[in-house]
Amino acid sequence: MPANTEAFNKKVAIITGASSGIGAATARRLAQGGLRVVLVARRQERLASLADEIQRQGGKAHVIAADLAQEAGRMSVYEQVSERYGALDVLVNNAGLGWYGYCADMPWETAQEILKVNIEAVVQLTMLFLPGMRERDSGHIINIGSIVGSLASQGVALYSASKSFLDSFTTSLYRELANSQVRVSVVRAGPVTSEFFQTAANRPSGSPIPAERFGIEPEVVAGRVWNLLHKPRRVVYVPGWLRVAPWIEFFFGWLEDRLGPFLLRNRALTRLVTGKRQS
Repeated sequence: MPANTEAFNKKVAIITGASSGIGAATARRLAQGGLRVVLVARRQERLASLADEIQRQGGKAHVIAADLAQEAGRMSVYEQVSERYGALDVLVNNAGLGWYGYCADMPWETAQEILKVNIEAVVQLTMLFLPGMRERDSGHIINIGSIVGSLASQGVALYSASKSFLDSFTTSLYRELANSQVRVSVVRAGPVTSEFFQTAANRPSGSPIPAERFGIEPEVVAGRVWNLLHKPRRVVYVPGWLRVAPWIEFFFGWLEDRLGPFLLRNRALTRLVTGKRQS
């Protein structure tokens, strides 16, 4: 693929959760396409390393180390981008946290952090940058969702609910902005091979997420994000065959109702027997 495309040359894109996985892959892909990428996450060293890699390949990257679970971190991102670039063209809300197990066993502190990163950060960053996009009648907000947002599963109750929120939030904004040139999209991704699963397993009282074994590479999702910039759509599924998910829930939700509790209980018993309690 070409290193740059004229249509996106010098445009600015924020990618949250850019220190690894989907975020890092998306940052690389957008930088290859000529966008100036702003890398946002907590791990300064990881971001700096990625920025160096992008710049060595001819791209442009700027690092903002921020904790998006905190309002101060989100405001810092907005203020720094506004001061440095003046306007934002693309916002990729990718940062997200997960946890697997019985919701009743989840520590409240973990639940709070998931809500703050998966929902609050997305809403606040969108509300901070969207007015400028509307004023210029140009821009694209891409929310990285999950297939479990429309196919709720046992063990990921809060994560699933947060991604369902993203689906509704995206759809509402898409319809509000239908008569403008501001685009809003959600990527409903299946399991993706990344640090997400290990991080979720290592959180207090968490367990490994079974879907990890079916993960696709983050570069696949990054490619779909790049395609959305060229051909905007409200929803895109990754991989594409997952577009049948709403029909699976409609026709076979009853089966998940019966098998889901058994699968989660079996997982919990295995963790108990092996003594694998994450911390």
